[in-house]
Amino acid sequence: MSTADLIWMNGEFVAWEDAKVHVLTHAMHYGTGVFEGIRAYETEDGQTGIFRHQDHLRRLERSARLYYMDIPYPLEQLREVTHELISRNGFRSCYIRPLVYRGHGPMGLDPLDNPVEVSIAVWEWGAYLGEEGKRNGIRARVSSWRRISPDSLIPQAKASGQYLNSVLAKIESKKAGYDEAILLDHKNHVCEGTGENVFVIKDGTIYTPPHTASILDGINRKSLMEIARDLGYTVVERDIGRAELPLADEIFLTGTAAELVPVREIDDIEIGPPGEITRALQREFDDALHGRTERYREWLDVVPVREELSQA
Repeated sequence: MSTADLIWMNGEFVAWEDAKVHVLTHAMHYGTGVFEGIRAYETEDGQTGIFRHQDHLRRLERSARLYYMDIPYPLEQLREVTHELISRNGFRSCYIRPLVYRGHGPMGLDPLDNPVEVSIAVWEWGAYLGEEGKRNGIRARVSSWRRISPDSLIPQAKASGQYLNSVLAKIESKKAGYDEAILLDHKNHVCEGTGENVFVIKDGTIYTPPHTASILDGINRKSLMEIARDLGYTVVERDIGRAELPLADEIFLTGTAAELVPVREIDDIEIGPPGEITRALQREFDDALHGRTERYREWLDVVPVREELSQA
């Protein structure tokens, strides 16, 4: 992970080392924050394109609303700030983390009198599950932890505190010698990875869990579904049983941090090396991320070149 020089916090650009919050920040104690994971990629023509930036910002706003937080800045300002932050830090490709959270104020479980604060950080971050995982696939296990139930929290919100669920599953899988965990939902159907959506391929058809399976509605998930259909594949959203995982022809995970990662083994049962459909989707998706496909160019929010940089 390569850090940046600057972070944006509550309307100001501050040095990376000075980006601090009070120890009694409400979000630190109670998890009252929502966030996004976004990536920017260097395109073939040397520009920097943020992948589906507006979609991510709209989801950030929806997540905040579900937790009774009004973002104190318009989304367009957050978009422009992100452009400037990337430019000021001199990045061509980077990971972007906007965070909306309850700040320092009254302590207790009623957060409504605590200020809503916003920060945006960018840094250079490689593939979440490793370049080797993207090439050759990863080993995964079904976690003993269940994905959070919609009866208890809001799976559709990308909320900070909710990720303790994923943290437990991730630690369990790593300690057992696996690369990643797959969680079942409260009905014992396949839900998602610790930070990725799940796709299962059987007899040429692509299956993925529906919204009712407590998934986060992933931006990459929607992108892969569109790409798959454009390539002529049938994509079906339906409940998936645990036993369907080791019986699948191919499995892959997708998320902003992980991008698209094949699963070669599940619960010590070999699925096999990345298959033909997974590879085709991976190639097309990578082309979309880097602006090599005109059909998906609209997904990239191009960062304007700052005048002083263009003259350098």
